[in-house]
Amino acid sequence: MVAPLLADLGATVYTQDDPTFPEGVAAIHDVDLAVSWHSDVETVPTLIRVVAGLETERTVGWVRDEWRRITGDANLGADLPAFRPGCGSLSVDPDRVDALRARFSGHLLKSRRIELADPDDEMEMLFDRGFTDGLPVVPPTEARVLRMLEGTNRAADDLVGVVPPDLVELTVEKVAVNAVLAGCKPEYLPWVLAAVEAVCTDAFNIHGVLATTMPVGPVVVCNGPGTRAIGMNSGVNTMGQGNRANLTIGRAVQLVIRNVGGGRPGEVDRATHGNPGKLSFCFAEREDDSPFTSLAVSRGCSPTDNAVTVFAGEGPRCIVDQKVRTAPELATVLAACLRTLHNPKLVYGFDTMLVIGPEHARVCADAQWDRERLIAELHERLQLPGAELVYGAGGIADGVPEQFRDSTLPKFRPDGILLVHAGGNAGLFSAMIGGWVNGEMGSQPVTRVVVP
Repeated sequence: MVAPLLADLGATVYTQDDPTFPEGVAAIHDVDLAVSWHSDVETVPTLIRVVAGLETERTVGWVRDEWRRITGDANLGADLPAFRPGCGSLSVDPDRVDALRARFSGHLLKSRRIELADPDDEMEMLFDRGFTDGLPVVPPTEARVLRMLEGTNRAADDLVGVVPPDLVELTVEKVAVNAVLAGCKPEYLPWVLAAVEAVCTDAFNIHGVLATTMPVGPVVVCNGPGTRAIGMNSGVNTMGQGNRANLTIGRAVQLVIRNVGGGRPGEVDRATHGNPGKLSFCFAEREDDSPFTSLAVSRGCSPTDNAVTVFAGEGPRCIVDQKVRTAPELATVLAACLRTLHNPKLVYGFDTMLVIGPEHARVCADAQWDRERLIAELHERLQLPGAELVYGAGGIADGVPEQFRDSTLPKFRPDGILLVHAGGNAGLFSAMIGGWVNGEMGSQPVTRVVVP
């Protein structure tokens, strides 16, 4: 529509796709889209006024009054409609933008490049160099890493933390590289960053979590409206396979520890058995119909915060009671199962994450039991007589010293039960996740707010 006007404007004209267009104008073919990219052209046509080599103003699409003002031609386009929108520029075409960003912005990345020969198989190379967790990963090309970095407002060189065991400074860029490897989408990156920040604290003690022979690893619980926005699963099979956000966020955290921190199995990672959750163990809390305040809120966050809590835990263990109909009955069966955690005679030294399924939670809701009431009832039922816990009692060698025979000892410390609501509707099931040694010599749960 505007092509007939261009010959009389005396303007420099760039054309993106057709070097013969517009007819009668000596247009410059922006064949590699460099001018379009560096000029931030998102719509064609875009009319830009340049004075002394600097842009002073622009208009996009066809707005007759704007074109007249910028060109100074009061009669321009008199026979044309007042307004027509333009089309998307090829420089923002989803099929091209990642490659263009890599071509023109690749200098932003500081990571070492690995050049491949034509016969090389990039997937096998990543296995051979030890960048994987045993499963295939997504090759972190510059285009993919730059696209991943679009998911956060943080600069690529911002320091996220110092990652054990090798105590390497970790930047946003390095996290983005591993998020690509894990298969994340860009919108997942802020969640990965928050989880990595939490894991790299002294309180969480990822070095100890790796070095222990117990089968524990980071369990990542996500809270807030953002979990729904990025499509996380808090319902059916929430701790299982099938959801990209759950699996790749947790996997990215593990790959950061492996690839940047040096935490590899058989080296610093000394787990006797390990558990499948050391590939990825990440899920969202089911908040919309929960009778409990969320885990994040219980740890000081607001209900509108997006937050992650990391817990050093083993694999989940199912708790089954299909007959329970009252809250006291539920508390009793939960406590009986929790007592067996790690060893029925080991007390106070280990925390637990208790994941209450919706049908068990409904029993609490019917009784108007909130988070605090259920946890208090569990602690009450988990005050254990020392005579049952001392070394050798019940034919079990482990336990506590003889001096505690006449004492009453708690299974968990006061804040040692982390309550989470998650899972599918069908089945009166819950799950418990055993923790590693707690306290200053072990690992503390850590919560971080997700920053965009």
